[in-house]
Amino acid sequence: MAYNARSGKEQEPCLRVIPLGGLHEIGKNTCVFEYGDDLMLVDAGLAFPSDGMHGVNVVLPDTSFLRENQKRIRGMIVTHGHEDHIGGIAHHLKHFNIPVIYGPRLALSMLTGKMDEAGVTDRTTLQTVAPRDVVKVGQHFSVEFIRNTHSMADSFSLAITTPVGTVIFTGDFKFDHTPVDGEHFDMARLAHYGEKGVLCLFSDSTNAEVPGFCPPERSVFPNLDRHIANADGRVIITTFASSIHRVSMILELAMKNGRKVGLLGRSMLNVIAKARELGYMRAPDELFVPIKQINDVPDRETLLLMTGSQGEPLAALSRISRGDHPQVKVKTTDTIIFSASPIPGNTISVVNTIDKLMMLGAKVVYGKGEGIHVSGHGFQEDQKLMLALTKPKFFVPVHGEHRMLVQHSKTGHSMGVPVNNTMIIQNGDVVELTPDSLRKGDPVKAGIELLDQSRNGIVDARVLKERQQLAVDGVVTILSAISTDGAMVAPPRVNLRGVVTTADARKMSLWTEREITWVLENRWKQLSRNTGDKAPEVDWMGVQREVEVGLSRRMRRELQVEPLILCLVQPAPGGTPTYKGRADAEPDDRPSSRNRAGGAGRGVVRRNGAAPAPVRANGSTVATASKTASVVISSDVATATAVAAPAAVAAPVATADVAVATKVTPKAETTVESEQEMPAGRTRRRRSAAE
Repeated sequence: MAYNARSGKEQEPCLRVIPLGGLHEIGKNTCVFEYGDDLMLVDAGLAFPSDGMHGVNVVLPDTSFLRENQKRIRGMIVTHGHEDHIGGIAHHLKHFNIPVIYGPRLALSMLTGKMDEAGVTDRTTLQTVAPRDVVKVGQHFSVEFIRNTHSMADSFSLAITTPVGTVIFTGDFKFDHTPVDGEHFDMARLAHYGEKGVLCLFSDSTNAEVPGFCPPERSVFPNLDRHIANADGRVIITTFASSIHRVSMILELAMKNGRKVGLLGRSMLNVIAKARELGYMRAPDELFVPIKQINDVPDRETLLLMTGSQGEPLAALSRISRGDHPQVKVKTTDTIIFSASPIPGNTISVVNTIDKLMMLGAKVVYGKGEGIHVSGHGFQEDQKLMLALTKPKFFVPVHGEHRMLVQHSKTGHSMGVPVNNTMIIQNGDVVELTPDSLRKGDPVKAGIELLDQSRNGIVDARVLKERQQLAVDGVVTILSAISTDGAMVAPPRVNLRGVVTTADARKMSLWTEREITWVLENRWKQLSRNTGDKAPEVDWMGVQREVEVGLSRRMRRELQVEPLILCLVQPAPGGTPTYKGRADAEPDDRPSSRNRAGGAGRGVVRRNGAAPAPVRANGSTVATASKTASVVISSDVATATAVAAPAAVAAPVATADVAVATKVTPKAETTVESEQEMPAGRTRRRRSAAE
């Protein structure tokens, strides 16, 4: 595809559209519109974590670009209330203010609860809008809200008028001609803008690979009715809490079949409460029974409506499948209905939940063939109708994985949009629009932010990689005592957790000693700096990192495992007697040179473990340590490090027992621990892998 070059038109005013999420993925939809000094946000959602994101609860887009330009943010537009469109707003408000947020009543009502919980209600102003309302955002954006049809009530497409032309942003949509709530797609407004001239269409691509029209929401009603009516015992139904239309139909069917409804799941309770309060859902109070009393209702008159359709570990149905739920246990007479399809990435979790429920004896109804779920996103013919109504000059497919975007672009070509007027983009790409051109600008930083279950702690890429290592190969912890002279003054302690290896404790200890010795003899000059004081300034983190890298390479080469290696260094005062380890007892089979970046002295490695500085041999105790050293302390070593070599692990050359007290903080007590000679095989030897 050919785009106009920036070279001759750099100074030409243009509209910049910057998606920060929602491209090449399903979820975390976030888009930025920029013209001049104005920034306008459209939605800010979240995504579900994948199986490899251990301990991650929420995935959000990287908002570095917004944080850097927060003074230019003029407002936000919300298209509808699904989590993948509003789920990140409360978190983002902790880092930057948004002057005003415009959106439908239901979405903003749900957002209010999230903001109250996060304590950010004072960071913005919420303003509800109605169909065909027009709002002004900044100096350059005018936005009209166009009613569309989706799986959620109160959903809008956007007509954004800018100095360069009108942009149609569809949001999530399908053309449902028999909507459950009677609110029809306002196709007349789309056609109006199509006749006036649409510069660019940004359109939902979720079901771009599916031919035909998307079935209407009402089509699931008779199938759900049949399964509920034929059930002999309890009926348990799980669906998206935010699918207001689906939930309304389920409540209607419960009344029709004479069943009381019990609600499980926080989001299900909150959404139904908000929808009933705002009039989007009508159900009498007597229809509902508190979950603590649901067991008092006969099974034939019970319907449980709950979260968990995506196999989320903490959702109600997932807990029931594991037998962890305090109020509900699966019975063999239960009929469990999955009125939802798995979001890409959640399939395995959903299948596992279904398997567990079947193993407990329940009848589980699921799958496309049952007709109990329809999508809220239009198929190919819906997308063609959108293109036909808007008649865009340029076309950018959004909201979908890469194959969906490619297929949607082909659909656009079939509808008369020239190939050169179509662009497939990724998160962080910048779409630059002028009245006559569509081009890519310089990209902005984009990526992901991972939140833990508290939704406060950020799980960065390094932490995630470490968690993956822990899960796959386990962890090796090393405790080493090193003096500020650059000498190993005590045998390193090595502990393995979750590591499957044929190496015994003695071999691991020898490898560790060799790595520490190599680092001290070849990298110490680069890692320490003489400041003129009594003690040099040492980069202890660098020492730890060098040992970790070296031992990791050794284990990968010798054992074909890659555990997480954590080296903890206990600094000792200069002049502490050197520990002559067991590394001299056996020959080292590794090459004499180590191909490590920045290494010095890569030729011959000294094997005597001698310190570069003179060593005190009188066994005296030194009470002060370098004030500039970074100290890492393990539970095995309190404030004192035993620097003697016990007889159980001693090298052929015996050394005297020496105890060195290290001053850690001004308030810390200084203690001295002396180790007595201990026969091999005692308890102390078993406490660590190598001592």
